Amino acid sequence: MTHLRLVVLPLRVLLVIVFAGLLAAQIWAVPALLPELADPSLEQSFMRWTMLAVAILGLACVQVVIVCTWKLLSLVTADRIFSADALPWVNAIVRAIVVGWVMLFGTLVCAYYFIVDEVSDDPVLPALLLLLLLVGAVLGLLMVVMRALLRQATTLRADMEAVI
Repeated sequence: MTHLRLVVLPLRVLLVIVFAGLLAAQIWAVPALLPELADPSLEQSFMRWTMLAVAILGLACVQVVIVCTWKLLSLVTADRIFSADALPWVNAIVRAIVVGWVMLFGTLVCAYYFIVDEVSDDPVLPALLLLLLLVGAVLGLLMVVMRALLRQATTLRADMEAVI
């Protein structure tokens, strides 16, 4: 169990750093990244605010995953990870990934519609968002598999405890 604590503590420190970075991005970086328009039309102004809301909500989904991971780490250190207590946290991670993926997809659509067509022909942002969509899909599907494995391990552990 000692080697587990050597991994959990640095991981928690990194989770706090990432959470703080995401919070800073929500407050300062994301609004600064969206293009400023000299004379925005109503449609462009609406699209800018939609992109801002979607980006902030997407980052909030990542923060939810961080909080759930923190709670799962607490269950690991207490040797209760293979119990029914872990399943709601894993389900919350899966839901947050799904919602974040939808928000990212919305950002991709808005970026293609608004930034590439109206402001710039540079395809870097849509390509980056597409890459993030693919990574998010892989992570979401991986979490669904991990949830199924956790559910199976929880059932096996309960069966073992019933026998013993």
